[in-house]
Amino acid sequence: MALQGPEELGEQVEEPEDLDDQDASSISPAEEITLPPGPGGEDEPEEALLLPWDRFSTWLHCICVVGFDLELGQAVEDENNPNSFSLFQKTSICYLSFPDSNSGCLGDTQFCFRFRQGSNRKPSLGCFLETTDRDAPPCLKVRGHYYGYVYFRQVRDKSLKRGYFQKSLVLISKLPYVTFFHSLLKIMAPEYFEKQEPCLEAGQSENLPYLSVCLYLSRTYILFFLKTRLCASAFQSDSQVSIVLPTIHEVDLFRCFYPVFFHIQMLWELVLLGEALVVMAPSPAESSDTVLALVSCISPLRYCSDFRPYFTIHDSEFKEYTTRTQAPPSVILGVTNPFFAKTLQHWPHIIRIGDMKQAGEMAKQMKVKKLKNLKTLDSKPGVYTAYKPYLNKDEDIIKQLQKGVQQKRPSAAQNAIIRRYFLELTQSFMIPLERYVASLMPLQKSISPWKSPPQLRPFIQQDFMKTLEKAGPQLTSRLKGDWIGLYRHFLKSSNFDGWFRNRRREMTQKLEALHLEALCEEDLQQRVQKHSEVETVDLVLKLKDKLTQAEREQLPVRPGTVAKLRAHIEAVILALPEDLQGILHKPSTP
Repeated sequence: MALQGPEELGEQVEEPEDLDDQDASSISPAEEITLPPGPGGEDEPEEALLLPWDRFSTWLHCICVVGFDLELGQAVEDENNPNSFSLFQKTSICYLSFPDSNSGCLGDTQFCFRFRQGSNRKPSLGCFLETTDRDAPPCLKVRGHYYGYVYFRQVRDKSLKRGYFQKSLVLISKLPYVTFFHSLLKIMAPEYFEKQEPCLEAGQSENLPYLSVCLYLSRTYILFFLKTRLCASAFQSDSQVSIVLPTIHEVDLFRCFYPVFFHIQMLWELVLLGEALVVMAPSPAESSDTVLALVSCISPLRYCSDFRPYFTIHDSEFKEYTTRTQAPPSVILGVTNPFFAKTLQHWPHIIRIGDMKQAGEMAKQMKVKKLKNLKTLDSKPGVYTAYKPYLNKDEDIIKQLQKGVQQKRPSAAQNAIIRRYFLELTQSFMIPLERYVASLMPLQKSISPWKSPPQLRPFIQQDFMKTLEKAGPQLTSRLKGDWIGLYRHFLKSSNFDGWFRNRRREMTQKLEALHLEALCEEDLQQRVQKHSEVETVDLVLKLKDKLTQAEREQLPVRPGTVAKLRAHIEAVILALPEDLQGILHKPSTP
């Protein structure tokens, strides 16, 4: 039985007012497989024209099942959106959806991978996702990649020629909601493997549970209800499972860094500076979790380079990332294949992760190891690098975490401690930069409604360095060391480039918004009385351009500003002759 495609999803339905009180038996199959309109909330007029699958694919671009064929190897057995990827991308997804043969992953394994979007993606969905992206924190913004969330099962089965049952259920999405999708798979996948029927085919099988997913997003939390109705004769009543996730994307930092937590401060520096890093782990689960932990350790600063939670020799970027003819790129790779121990031996920083220990076991003190000592993937766990940190080692955080292990402090508490440590360290580093960049903003009094908005002053590295003497990180951090050297290195990195581009765009939009608000305070009708019709028409066209820009870029204007400007434009048009009114009322061509 095939997974349902776009044409079978049915009509979009309204969200029920009270999901808790609603009888599950009153929910139709169409409602049970239909997600809300997307992260943006209320439907916009143009969004109402979207097909149900366009709405659904805001969350999930594709759902597929990858199995093992004795003749073909890994192959897509089923998918609900067959035309979503090219043949090359499907081949890549197949390899990324299975652990390497050496991993020996018996039972159930969950991990994720990441790959570049192709040129065949739907451009209309980019606009549909903008509502989500606009208010999302930096780490959750959608970029030009897809995420694959995998639930892999491998169990012995003597009835099969290979002797093993091997299959993956994969959710592919543009959204980096790792914890959310993994939680969803924990409910979907076991049911699928047990029934061998797709879980999203509501009403197609008498023995198949209905699955309803209702999502509620805000800036701080996500709540989702997974309503399951069992139709088998053995079950007479409906059941409902409600799960509240404390986070939709964060991994357990303490568990991920536990094998190398003596070096967490150095790892923070390497990620901050966008250094080339490779994580060698025994399984895709440990590989992907560690890469995601590294990327998130500089939060709220966005990691702007590429990262691959699980990377294989079949990846399209394999040659690009493993060539020795040039320096390794700014990327974090997670690998499990022993072949990479030799192929990536020239990389400057390698993290070897062993089996992640239980939280109650004490990690041993480890020194940074020399790269020449890393010959195989079986080398001892540790950090292999010649890098010398700019900052002095913070012994307090190490002692605090060790004490927590000795006292059997809950893992969630240890995770909170290390996450807070990284947050405060990143904030101490970024506050001087934020303060300096804010000083580049022109004064509001310099904004004139009848002149172009003023430009931001340029970022001058020497001027910024001068500010560090009195307003540097020493005001908020107790750490000593070469902060100046760390800043000089950071200013050359892709993380600084991405951060500054974003801040410059935000500040430019703020200037445009202030300019728009200044225009709205002017008496336009009185002004046009002093000008010719040609000049008035020119003014109207420019104002309409400003209005279009404000709506397109979602400029941060005061409430009512856009409506006020639209009323001003209309009043000016109505003061013109009827022939000009007709021309100016026509919608502008793109």
